[in-house]
Amino acid sequence: MPRVWDVPVRDSTRVRDARVAAEDAAAMAGLDDRRTAAAALVATELATNLLKHAEGGQVLIDVVTPPVLREGREGSRAVQIAAIDHGPGIADVPAALRDGFSTSRSLGAGLGTCLRLSDDFALHSAPGRGTVAVARVSMTPRGGEASVRPAAGGPAPVADRAQVTAPGPYDAPGRAHPGTGAQVPPTAPSHALRDTGATGPGAASTHDLPDAGTPALKAARGLADADADPARRTAPFGDSPDRGATPQNRSLPVTGVRVGGVNIPYGGAEYSGDAWAWVRAGDRVTLMLADGLGHGPEAARASSAAVAALYRWAHLSPAESLGRLHDALKGTRGAAVAMAQLDLAAGRLRFAGIGNVGARLHTGGTWHHLLSRPGIVGVHRPATLREEEADWTDDPLLILHTDGLPSRWTPPSGPGLPAADPAVTAAVTIRDTSSPARPVRDDTAVAVLTSTPPERP
Repeated sequence: MPRVWDVPVRDSTRVRDARVAAEDAAAMAGLDDRRTAAAALVATELATNLLKHAEGGQVLIDVVTPPVLREGREGSRAVQIAAIDHGPGIADVPAALRDGFSTSRSLGAGLGTCLRLSDDFALHSAPGRGTVAVARVSMTPRGGEASVRPAAGGPAPVADRAQVTAPGPYDAPGRAHPGTGAQVPPTAPSHALRDTGATGPGAASTHDLPDAGTPALKAARGLADADADPARRTAPFGDSPDRGATPQNRSLPVTGVRVGGVNIPYGGAEYSGDAWAWVRAGDRVTLMLADGLGHGPEAARASSAAVAALYRWAHLSPAESLGRLHDALKGTRGAAVAMAQLDLAAGRLRFAGIGNVGARLHTGGTWHHLLSRPGIVGVHRPATLREEEADWTDDPLLILHTDGLPSRWTPPSGPGLPAADPAVTAAVTIRDTSSPARPVRDDTAVAVLTSTPPERP
């Protein structure tokens, strides 16, 4: 079921909770001790930053599939750590990523450490509206695969895997900062991608920070030093042993699209009734978002059943898949389900949905609503189900969301929007439709499908 750790960071006692949650997620994802320590340190740094610079915020930790599928690594999972705040924002994001930069008389190593330890790191900040940071730590570090080049405006190196937008793409014309380059992630239970294509089918603590002398954190800090020093880096990511990989397909990215999302359980529960997943069959990529009826463990079982069933029908159209899902979800509470399928070769998107799951497509500079039919998959299915089709061109971006968002919300916009990490887009969408005084009102999930910018793999 979709286990999500939602840690509200309002005082120093919750920093340790974020670290412990990251360690638990790392165990679920199968990370080794070094990568577990890296995830724990990233969570610690991001939670500490929330207190120092935003007077608190929220840390969401989940086990996800990274946003780009890499052939031969379909089973890979990553710990995703998202920090969301409604604080003052960061005026100079590239400067904030450089070691030694600080506005609070600290060592200024927080974001730089997160950048080095993460396989992906993306940051969006809008002055006066807050900041979103998303980091992923996977089973195998990328090590020397990323090059390091100076960031614009200063000599400190910024790894290519970082993506920065400031102040937009959401609030103004935004773009990846020229000092950063391609984000090349490696490639779950509730957030999974499986390639079925060309080759076949925590309690509060009185301790605010972990002991820097513990073996785990010593290992993580050693890893950060190794990443900073090219001579000490580990072997490139693609050179590590990998079950199912062959010399021909190992670590090759499936280009064209990226997918990411954020999932928040209602009331800080352990399990979310929402789940998203994506699958690939040849040139077809299908993204599904399911909202189990109600919330809690029974709702989570329904949405998890939808995820498990999706993999068997990656070759079917959205309408056909929903028909199969209806039978698969009988005996559960049922779920609202939206399904979008992109034909990469034809550049066409097909959509079908049942129940209260929303969908908006941005293409040609305009947002379009994609409509679902009334019903509950597994309980009541409409007699006919119409698919909508649209061209996947002109900076396309698709946002699927459950009814945890308010009925009326303004999607993020801006000419640089498709360049953002999809999980960042999802987190910004949730941030801008909620506030500390008005938290999400139900299990809330947002899943984003976007094209891969030309400079990315």
